[in-house]
Amino acid sequence: MNSSLPMDAIRHGAQEVGEQAGRAAVEPARARPAIAILGTRGIPAQHGGFETFAERLALYLAARDWDVTVYCQTAGSGRRHEAEWNGVRLVQIPEPRAGARGTMVFDWKSTLDAARRDTLMLTLGYNTAAFCVWYRLRGRTNLINMDGLEWQRAKWRLPAKTWLYLNERLGCWLGNHLIADHPEIAKHLETRVSERKITTIPYGADAVLDADEAMLERYSLEPRSYALVVARPEPENSILEIVSAFSARPRGKQLVVLGKYEPERNPYHAAVLQAASAEVLFPGAIYDQAVVAALRFFAQLYVHGHTVGGTNPALVEALGAGCAVLAHDNRFNRWVAGSENAYFASQAQCETAFDALLEDDLRLAIMRSTSRQRHAARFAWDTVLAAYEDLLLEYVPVAR
Repeated sequence: MNSSLPMDAIRHGAQEVGEQAGRAAVEPARARPAIAILGTRGIPAQHGGFETFAERLALYLAARDWDVTVYCQTAGSGRRHEAEWNGVRLVQIPEPRAGARGTMVFDWKSTLDAARRDTLMLTLGYNTAAFCVWYRLRGRTNLINMDGLEWQRAKWRLPAKTWLYLNERLGCWLGNHLIADHPEIAKHLETRVSERKITTIPYGADAVLDADEAMLERYSLEPRSYALVVARPEPENSILEIVSAFSARPRGKQLVVLGKYEPERNPYHAAVLQAASAEVLFPGAIYDQAVVAALRFFAQLYVHGHTVGGTNPALVEALGAGCAVLAHDNRFNRWVAGSENAYFASQAQCETAFDALLEDDLRLAIMRSTSRQRHAARFAWDTVLAAYEDLLLEYVPVAR
């Protein structure tokens, strides 16, 4: 058997190897995918759900060799400057004005700066979506997380509601693609744009499998001896109904309500405090997330009164901590918490639910187990962040 190759095959092979080597020499290395994340106050997260999400996504993408830029609002005045944090570029823009006006100025400055970069944009929220017209004019690709139905919230007056409504409309038109964090938000957006322009990806949370019981001591609490509420003290979060329902009779347990209450300045806050029995504890706003996680982990019951919005971060975090959940009965909360958890639609129903659940350890154990299962199946950070990366890769600009 002749093992030698014909000369024409050898010549062909040599030519092919040479062509491959030539292509390798002239083709530049593939550029890292690049993204700019806008719409939050910045990272490290200090303020809320969007900031936490921005931090988690930025670190996840940076670890996967993305070039990540996050725009950050800082106090004071002066010129923008850049810093690096855990492999993420932070563009820090000083803005001396506080409140909504300062946020709008910061968003505008961020938009102008980001549009100069040949990168993919991810805008979190649509509060200043009108500014995104600049991306269109500059030919930039911008994906928008459309948040919840902000313009429907009761706390806003008519001018603010009008501004938010118009910006939701503009965001639907100006965004190259829209992200909904809840199927009901996606259904709403489908009344504005084609469903092909929308992807649903929920919010994420860590699984809390253990916590430091000693953190309860500062509040004189024992594990499984209290129900917990974590929410801004606003009417749309049903705080007054929850506190009144719990306080309707002695419980032999406590209701712990986190949040900053200023009864001398806010009539609603005053009404909540007045409705509370001696078994309701108001420890104030707690910003130490380890303490909040411990309070969730050891709670007998987590009570969630939010009536408006999509996938609420606090509810997802409660599932991650394995909480039994009693939630306001609406389409948003039911999709997140599932059918095995409990719901109320009125103060009377909330009172009845407290009566039944606080004495039913078996039911609560089943609810805790299903909360963990639901979190693992739908809301684990790895699942959420991987879904974001898959979507973002579809829109990364091709290097020119």
